[in-house]
Amino acid sequence: MRMERLLPMIGLALFATGVARAADCPDWSPTQARQELGALHDRLDGWNHAYRVSGQSPVDDAVYDQAQKRLALWSRCFPAQAPAPLAHLADASGSARSPVAQTGLAKLPDAAALAAWMREHGDDDLWVQPKADGVAVTLLYLDGQLRQATSRGDGLHGSDWLAKAQLIDAIPKRLPHAPARVVLQGEIYWRLPGHVQVDDGGANARSAVAGALARDTLDADTAAKIGLFVWDWPSGPADMPGRLAGLKAMGFSDSVTYTYPVKTIEDVKRWREQWYRHAMPFAADGTVVRQGHRPPASTWQATPPDWAVAWKYPAASALAEVRAVDFTVGRSGRITPVLELVPVQLDDHRVQRVSVGSLQRWQQLDIRPGDQVEVVLAGLTIPRLQSVVWRTQQRAVVTPPDPQAHDRLSCWQAVAGCEQQFRARLLWLGGKQGLQLDGLGAETWQALIDAGLIHGLLDWMNLTPTQLAAVPGLGSTRAATLAQTFATARDRPFARWLRALGMPLGDTDGLSGWAALSGRAASDWQSLDGIGAGRANQLVEFFSHPEVRAQAARLHAAGVQGF
Repeated sequence: MRMERLLPMIGLALFATGVARAADCPDWSPTQARQELGALHDRLDGWNHAYRVSGQSPVDDAVYDQAQKRLALWSRCFPAQAPAPLAHLADASGSARSPVAQTGLAKLPDAAALAAWMREHGDDDLWVQPKADGVAVTLLYLDGQLRQATSRGDGLHGSDWLAKAQLIDAIPKRLPHAPARVVLQGEIYWRLPGHVQVDDGGANARSAVAGALARDTLDADTAAKIGLFVWDWPSGPADMPGRLAGLKAMGFSDSVTYTYPVKTIEDVKRWREQWYRHAMPFAADGTVVRQGHRPPASTWQATPPDWAVAWKYPAASALAEVRAVDFTVGRSGRITPVLELVPVQLDDHRVQRVSVGSLQRWQQLDIRPGDQVEVVLAGLTIPRLQSVVWRTQQRAVVTPPDPQAHDRLSCWQAVAGCEQQFRARLLWLGGKQGLQLDGLGAETWQALIDAGLIHGLLDWMNLTPTQLAAVPGLGSTRAATLAQTFATARDRPFARWLRALGMPLGDTDGLSGWAALSGRAASDWQSLDGIGAGRANQLVEFFSHPEVRAQAARLHAAGVQGF
């Protein structure tokens, strides 16, 4: 990863890419634009300060990159309201001229794009390497002695890192038996022995090494945690085998260990998976494919070349804008906030919604539409809210459901304010935990509610095929099947009906009839194995609740066993 992706060059980026498309720009007034840009600018400035002063990484590297791009975009959208450029860190600029231009790399989006690039560039001289996730450096050796260490900077000029390089054991100070002039380019990385990218992600390794190099001094303990991967020898032989042999002779064995010839996209995929799923000494955020032969280094420019490209690994985290905050109410009355997001891509998942977890957490985080949040994949499959990255300055009003109006015994009818919890009760009742009524999902239950056929929890028991056939979208065949399914529910065992009604006890098998259970005191319940005082009180409350008793009376009238 190149340093300019980590350290701010916002001042250069604001106008370098032209005017932003109107479709990409927020619909803000000048006043709001000034507020929002100022808030993001301050947040980035705070992160930079943390990197510079203490080496801390407040956010994931990928989120930092995206926030930096977001500020650049917004600044192009609202140039009159754009804040002053961020205070430079060590590599944002510099006066040391690099002996060879740092070109950077174009990032290809997928395997198809890389395969097309490989076809265009032939298959007889292509090589693959891991894309080490650190900060780029150019090293100059004269007569075997290290004379210059230059940061990425703008590709032509960077910071003078020679004093810090002298403290890093991984960077040789002398190259015995080397040519008179040696120019090397590589990645200074944070040592992570046994690092597995698919499991550990970037581990904020890039920001760790960048923070160390951004500080005024580099202590010995920190220097010992820094490694070097040389990925090119610009002044070396014209062919890759010759360069690799020379690098190995100079002591850069990792260059040989992590550089392999490839002919097909399948070859690249194989190495890409190897480095993604197996232990490495450093974090890698993708793979690099390069031609063995390339133009002379004297012709290189500070722009991505045609002879090398990167294919990055799936993002481990993403910055997402909150469109809306929804609230779901479950069968037990639990209120769960759900964020509607501007879609983002994580791995092969398009993420548009993410749960906050609990109403209390949402209240603590105070997430509103317009806020920017960090989303990650839990277990590589489930989107998870990681943090609030920054908040919009204009706070929209969001009114959650009243938690006092919902508990495990509320909402037994489809009345105002109970829509979600009532439907959740129906889903539980007909689902695998309850009566196991085949073919009944949320949409079908909602259609019956919308048609006015269900007002209470058990209204479906007496519905006829004729009534059901009148529901839009059901049809006569489906209606007859549903009516038969409803009729057979009367024959479900008593224990299953207890679970369907939501009795707060996991194992209902072997329990006696309703009359006996409803007369039990808390002490009676506690005499059973595994039932403590809290659960006993819940059971007493359940059996004595008027709504529950009303359901039992209706089941008794319908002739259901046990009631």
